[in-house]
Amino acid sequence: MDALKAKTVGEGEFHQAVEEVIETVWETYQANPKYKTNKILEKMVEPERVIMFRVPWIDDKGEVQINRGYRVQFNSAIGPYKGGIRFHPSVTLGGLKFLGFEQTFKNSLTTLPMGGGKGGSDFNPKGKSDNEVMRFCQSFMTELCKHIGPETDVPAGDIGVGGREVGYMFGQYKRIRNEFTGVLTGKPREFGGSRIRPEATGYGSVYFAQHMLKEMGQDIKGKVVAISGFGNVAWGAAQKLVQLGAKLVAISGPDGYIYDEKGMTQAGVDYMLELRASNNDVVAPYAEKFGAKFFAKRKPWEVKCDIAFPCAIQNELNEEDAKTLMANGCKMVVETSNMGCTAEAVRALNGKIAFAPGKAANAGGVAVSGLEMSQNSMRYSWTAEEVDAKLSQIMKDIHDTCVKYGKEGSKIDYVKGANIGGFIKVAEAMCAQGHV
Repeated sequence: MDALKAKTVGEGEFHQAVEEVIETVWETYQANPKYKTNKILEKMVEPERVIMFRVPWIDDKGEVQINRGYRVQFNSAIGPYKGGIRFHPSVTLGGLKFLGFEQTFKNSLTTLPMGGGKGGSDFNPKGKSDNEVMRFCQSFMTELCKHIGPETDVPAGDIGVGGREVGYMFGQYKRIRNEFTGVLTGKPREFGGSRIRPEATGYGSVYFAQHMLKEMGQDIKGKVVAISGFGNVAWGAAQKLVQLGAKLVAISGPDGYIYDEKGMTQAGVDYMLELRASNNDVVAPYAEKFGAKFFAKRKPWEVKCDIAFPCAIQNELNEEDAKTLMANGCKMVVETSNMGCTAEAVRALNGKIAFAPGKAANAGGVAVSGLEMSQNSMRYSWTAEEVDAKLSQIMKDIHDTCVKYGKEGSKIDYVKGANIGGFIKVAEAMCAQGHV
C-alpha cells in the first residue's frame, strides 16, 4: 500500500478500494506461493491500459467547449474489459481507477466472461440540449472507438449516461467503424438492448438482500426500508421492493429526502420515473403529491428502518450515518452504489449487522449487460421474464460464493467472501496467462 500510494498520490478512492481487497485476501494470497511468485497483487493494482484524451465539441451558441475523456482498461484476464461510462463533473482518473478495480472483482463474481474497465468524462449532460449532448457524444466516441470493440472492450452506461447517450455513441461508432456489433450495452431495445437493463442493478441488489435474509430464516416482505438516490439504480430497487411487499418509507435526492410512513406504492414508483423523465431529480414534488414529509438537505439514514440501501454514489454513507442506523434498529445495509459506504462505515457495520458490499450486491447491472452481450452475439432477444430469471440466478450464485468464502462459524463476512471469491478466479487466470 505504501508503494502504491507513493505512485498514485491523491487517488484516495482508489487506495480505499485496493486496501479493502488486500486486507481481506491477504491470508489467501500468503497461502498460495504461486500468487506471490507471479506477483499477482502487484499486477492487479496496475491497470493494463489507461487512455486519456481531449473532447472538443461545439455548444448551441457556436462556442467551442473542451472536456477530458478517459477509459481505464483495468484487467482482461477473464474476458473483454467491461464497465460503464460516466459523464459527471466529478469524474477524475483516480475515481475511474477505483471503479475499474472494483469492476474487475464484481464481473468475476457474476461468473460471466468479463474483465474490468471504466471510463467517462467531466462533461455534465444536465442543462444541455439534446443537440449538445449528441455533439459531445459523437466527439467522445470519435476517439474512444479506436480502443473498444465487442471482443476488446464493451462499455455501458453509468451516472449521466442513459439510453440517449448510449444511442448517440453507438451511432457514431457504427458510422466510423462501419459495423453493427454489440460494442455498447445499455442500448435502447430497438437496436439490441436487453429488457430490464435499466432496472437491473436495483433488482439485483434486492435479490441479493432476499438471499441474505433467507440465510437468516427471514423474508423481505414487510421489512421497513430506506434508500438513497433517485436514478435508475434507486428506481429499480424501489420497484422490486414494492413488488416483493417491503415497506419503502424513504427515498432521497440532491435536495433532501422524503419520509412516507405508509410506504411507497407502485404509483409512487411510477412517479419517480415520471420526475426523472422530466430531467428533474429532486424529490420534494413527490412529498407534495403523495402527502409525505420532506426533509431538506438531510440524509435518509436518520429514519428508523430494518434495511438500508445506499443507491446514489460512492462514500455517501459515513461512520456517523452507520451508527445512527444501528441505533435506530437497522439490521442490514446493502451497498447498491459502488463503494457506497466509507471505510470507517464498513468497519462500524460489518460484524455487527448484516452488510453486503457493492461488488457483490450491485452486480446485477453488469450481469444483465453480460446477458445483453450474449443476446447481441446470437442476434436474439430474451423476454423480460427470461432475463429476470437469469438475473435472479446470477445473484443467488454470487451470494453462494460469498457464503463459501466468508462463512465463519454462524456468521458470514460478505466483504471477505466477495473479495476472495472474485480474487481467486482472476488470480488463477492471470497465473495461467503468464507475465502480461
